[in-house]
Amino acid sequence: MLTLGVDLAAADKRTAMATVEWLPDRAMVRDLVLDVSDARIVEASEHADKVGLDCPLGWPELFVALVQAHRTGHVSVADGDAAQWRRRLAYRLTDEVVREETGIVPLSVAADRIAHAAFRGAGLLAMLAAAGHDVDRCGDGRVVEVYPAAALCRWGLAYRGYKGRGQDVRHADLVTALCRAAPWLELGAFDRLCRRSHDAFDSVIAALNARAVAIGRAAEPDDEQRTVARIEGWIALPTGPLSDLLDGAEE
Repeated sequence: MLTLGVDLAAADKRTAMATVEWLPDRAMVRDLVLDVSDARIVEASEHADKVGLDCPLGWPELFVALVQAHRTGHVSVADGDAAQWRRRLAYRLTDEVVREETGIVPLSVAADRIAHAAFRGAGLLAMLAAAGHDVDRCGDGRVVEVYPAAALCRWGLAYRGYKGRGQDVRHADLVTALCRAAPWLELGAFDRLCRRSHDAFDSVIAALNARAVAIGRAAEPDDEQRTVARIEGWIALPTGPLSDLLDGAEE
């Protein structure tokens, strides 16, 4: 099995992509690249069994309805708790599930800079669909939405503080911690790049998260949630430890 992890930025620069091959006794990072174009992601997806995309795959339904209403007239402000109404505009159902399950509040695709990556992601999904890939936003097809910070949290690893200026030492320590927690994971020639670039590291985590989805070790939306998730997207949280990824072969 091959899984692909993509840490998608708003432009090619800062976009990282990792390919991980899964063997009976180990997982090997076969490729890890930075500054990746949409075309290269689509081409690499042709060879992957599952693609973990670190990018929101949709917007909150209420936010989309508000923009449409505002374009044609005046918005009807909901009665009652205004703060709660605004929260529902900013956060998707899957964002709220991640918050409840991990305590992490994802960035708002409607009200934060991550929207720039989501703009690109929408175009990328269209390119993947045109290439014949199933891009069901629930993750049932080739592509699944992942969130490296939440995956790290689920796997008992540090998930905050390893990005930004002055964090190189902590970032390198996190790579070491990952290798200790998953001794079967071989970074090989890409070890140094993983330690130097948190974008590269996140793409590896995205590929591991994609594996969890592929072998049924990630949370799926229930029937009620699925209706919304098909529009807004669904973050697939791992449901077990890192060891599940190697030992949890498909039955």
